[in-house]
Amino acid sequence: MDDSMPGPGPETEANVPQERAPAAGTYDPAAPAPLGVPRTPTGNADVDARIERLADADHLPADGHLEVYEDVHRGLRDALTALDARPGPQPSPSYDHRS
Repeated sequence: MDDSMPGPGPETEANVPQERAPAAGTYDPAAPAPLGVPRTPTGNADVDARIERLADADHLPADGHLEVYEDVHRGLRDALTALDARPGPQPSPSYDHRS
């Protein structure tokens, strides 16, 4: 009687378990992924900083996007309000020639 057991043969489609874990580095369509949307600088430091903040959403699951979007919206609204609050050019006093 031979006590040796045959070793595993080559893997074929018929004898590979179907529940095998995915290999590391495989694509997961449900994982957060950057959208690749370019962000063009506006020249206004406050606005540009807020627009760059949108990149934070690229690495978050969808349920985390709302917080980033609300923060960006609030910051852009504040930047626009600050633009309205800045004093514009003041009219120079007119010189009255009749006096």
